[in-house]
Amino acid sequence: MSNPQPVAGLLLFPGLTQLDLTGPYEVLARLPGWRTEIVAKTTAPVKTDRGLVITPSIGFAEAPQFDLLVVPGGPGTDDAILDAETVEFVRRQGAAAQHVFGICTGSLLLGAAGLLKGKRAGGHWAARDLLTHFGAEVSDARMTQDGKIYTAGGVTSGIDMALRVVADLAGEDVAMAIQLQIEYDPEPPFRAGTPFVAPPAIVERARTAGAQRRAIRAAAVETAAAKLKS
Repeated sequence: MSNPQPVAGLLLFPGLTQLDLTGPYEVLARLPGWRTEIVAKTTAPVKTDRGLVITPSIGFAEAPQFDLLVVPGGPGTDDAILDAETVEFVRRQGAAAQHVFGICTGSLLLGAAGLLKGKRAGGHWAARDLLTHFGAEVSDARMTQDGKIYTAGGVTSGIDMALRVVADLAGEDVAMAIQLQIEYDPEPPFRAGTPFVAPPAIVERARTAGAQRRAIRAAAVETAAAKLKS
């Protein structure tokens, strides 16, 4: 049964990248007529990857069926995709939600929950190729939509896609009004935001710095994919 007032649920788990959550939250919390909840296993405070602590508004057990499920990413995704309770929550909520929105490596969690099989999906540039383990077709676009599934690239693209989601839910005028309210008019000082435009030396430096995390993530994805198939 749908909620009298539609509800957006944003997943919170240890080690996520806070802007993956708080960027879309800033947009979606302004959506007229909607309620926005931050959901975690319990309502205990959760520490993000850089140490910011966020307190969820609701726990898994008390959560209603969300109309919009939002799944952020970050280093903690590598543990989340192996956590049976989290994966099952995302699977159950995502199957029944009218819209599902993954940001950054949050798309890997959608994949681990079986929501991306046969779907075109994107994610952070350093991890999106791993989506093939979950039967997804990889998209390099900053924003990708396939049916009810929305996936965004790394971190800041979550704001862009949140505005796109709002436009689909409430119309472009509402989305533009929110964009104006938050004065979202990005003009980055450097052209280095994706590996397709950044200087090769910078890309290589980033890959080297992230090599250990990549190895951990790849192993976690293989394990999660095997669980999905079993």
